[in-house]
Amino acid sequence: MKKLLKRSFLFLSFYLTVLLGSSISTMGAEDDTYSFSWLDPDKEVFVLQNRKYRKVGRLHLNLGIGLTPSGAFVDSKNIQGRVGYFFKEAWGFELIYSKNDGEENATASSLRNEGSSGSVPFRRIVNNYLGGMVLWSPFYAKINTFNKIIYLDWIIGLGLAKLEETNNIVEFTTTPGNATETTLTHTGLIWDTGLKFYLNQNFDIRMDLTVVHYKANKAKADVNAEAKSTYYSNWDLALSLGYSF
Repeated sequence: MKKLLKRSFLFLSFYLTVLLGSSISTMGAEDDTYSFSWLDPDKEVFVLQNRKYRKVGRLHLNLGIGLTPSGAFVDSKNIQGRVGYFFKEAWGFELIYSKNDGEENATASSLRNEGSSGSVPFRRIVNNYLGGMVLWSPFYAKINTFNKIIYLDWIIGLGLAKLEETNNIVEFTTTPGNATETTLTHTGLIWDTGLKFYLNQNFDIRMDLTVVHYKANKAKADVNAEAKSTYYSNWDLALSLGYSF
């Protein structure tokens, strides 16, 4: 499932890169015209830029599920809720809450069982995060598939988030097998890129990649060593059903 989602997003990223490149070179407003002199100097060709579904002035809600592929020693799922509003066709804002459920995976278990004494993998399990983002969505597309036109928007978001995570720093620095967990909260940068596929005027399906970057202390092999910080990232892939009012 993880590999399928990753391949889907890689394909969509490639498609959007090509789409963006062609859009920049041929970008035009809804009322723009282009003169094709090689056809007929006296004729004008209008660029079909009209949108069937509008976002401006509309409140949207989304609820979805997904996977977190960024943890080397953790398998995690997530449930996401989103609420947002577009005050212009290309600009809006959105609040997102994600409840994540993670546990140590087979890689961590293998590391613990290596050798006679085994090793302790240091891992951070994200419990949840709450974020707010400014949304930018100037690009849209129409796809004709089996004589059915699919309308979609490409949405990009950027903002701040508060993230809660649980780690095993006590076990890593003291006694292996010590089940004491440490829960910390961090403030970080959140960004999102997603595709919004319209089912009709009200309902849609969204595919989102949401990333939170936060700063936290590194794991210390020696409990008396000086703490040093570095940046960590949590990547979530999610598929959601949305409703626009």
